[in-house]
Amino acid sequence: MSLIIGLAGGAAGGVVIAVGVQSVLLKKRKEKILKDAEKEGETLKKDKILQAKERFLKLKEDHEGKIKDRERKLQSAEDRIKSKEKSLTQKLEDANRKDKGMEKNKAVLDAKIKGNEIKQNELDKEHQKIVVELSKVSGMSAEDAKASLIESLKDEARTNAMAHINEITAEAKMNANREARKIVIQTIQRVATEQAIENSVSVFNIESDEVKGRIIGREGRNIRALEAATGVEIVVDDTPEAIILSCFDPIRREIARLALHQLVSDGRIHPARIEEVVAKTKKQLDEEITETGKRTCIDLGIHGLHAELVRMIGRMKYRSSYGQNLLQHSREVANLCATMAAELGLNVKVAKRAGLLHDIGKVPDDNPELPHAILGMNMAEKYGEKPDVCNAIGAHHDEIEMTTLISPIVQVCDAVSGARPGARREIVESYIKRIKDLEGLALAYDGVNTAYAIQAGRELRVLVESDKISDAKADELSFEISQRIQTEMTYPGQVKVTLIREKRSVNYAK
Repeated sequence: MSLIIGLAGGAAGGVVIAVGVQSVLLKKRKEKILKDAEKEGETLKKDKILQAKERFLKLKEDHEGKIKDRERKLQSAEDRIKSKEKSLTQKLEDANRKDKGMEKNKAVLDAKIKGNEIKQNELDKEHQKIVVELSKVSGMSAEDAKASLIESLKDEARTNAMAHINEITAEAKMNANREARKIVIQTIQRVATEQAIENSVSVFNIESDEVKGRIIGREGRNIRALEAATGVEIVVDDTPEAIILSCFDPIRREIARLALHQLVSDGRIHPARIEEVVAKTKKQLDEEITETGKRTCIDLGIHGLHAELVRMIGRMKYRSSYGQNLLQHSREVANLCATMAAELGLNVKVAKRAGLLHDIGKVPDDNPELPHAILGMNMAEKYGEKPDVCNAIGAHHDEIEMTTLISPIVQVCDAVSGARPGARREIVESYIKRIKDLEGLALAYDGVNTAYAIQAGRELRVLVESDKISDAKADELSFEISQRIQTEMTYPGQVKVTLIREKRSVNYAK
């Protein structure tokens, strides 16, 4: 029941993180869309004002055109009259020379000319009268009418622009939510991995039960030497043709398994040989870790990583996060980031690089008191990674502010990878943390060489340096460690503290 509740809690927490991260991303996209809409609205507003001005100028031009047309007609009539007047005058002069009777016709023509002048004056008075009447009807002057027209056109343009802005904003919000869901769903569908289950035991198969006696040794010397050298509890029981290796640390279990395999194959099993083989196996495993990191980078198409970062990637193979294998999780996040970055038109290589390195702070050689995101960011900066990648590593749990678009993508993909059903088990992670705290408590004392928590944390074996810790001090140190465990830690049952002080005298005959 508690496991189901833990699974549900882990899944719910992951979903909450995913929703929160998605909200941050959507919020940024909405803000950008709103800014674009506002900018487009401002542009539209300016266009409407410009159109209003153009319309006013066109109306003004039409009105002036009509007036000019009237003036042109009057001018044409006047020109015609003047032409006729000139012609008539010429004719009249000719007629005067021929007949004085033509003077009467000249008087008539003069009367016509005066009549045309009267009509011109009447037209001018009519135009002025029309302007005055329009001013009285509208209650404003011509200049005021022009200003009023401009303001009304501005208000109309502003209203239309705001309506258009609201329409664009609503459409942008709807499209943003739909596109975000589409991208996340497509990304998850394209990157599917198996469920991750982390074990704390390994089974070493043997050919016959006779080998068990050789592994145990006389009075248990071999098995004690192997446990002291590797920090792994070796359980030899009635299980046929099998020995169980129990330890929370996968690297220790792998060293113990490889060392046992080599010892059994060689046949020489004694304390000195055991220490030699374990030391050699540790060196071989370090080489294998580096090779694993290189293969991972090649598979993902990531180049130019510092050698230390490549080694850290290899170490992820032997680490877990809430029961989920860390290397598998990081590869999955890298692929998710690449897919999502491609959908959004961002740099795919940078996104994949940040996704692979986002949990690099969980596998350092030492364990400083820093969040793994900050520690990973510091390591990435130290080994020459770009600011975009460093910010994505440090911000994927919101320890620092996000400054690039790659950061929320890494955060979302980390949550997607951890939140899927069966991906993580919180019980295993809390157990491992308790075991590490137990070992760290003993290692804090001066003179302690190594400390191993075995039997699922029910026993703590502490190996001390004989030249620093005397037999009397050993009893006192064992009591102090047990009291600190009792007062500072929470654990089920009881914890047995076994302190081992061994005096060795080594000389070489040359």
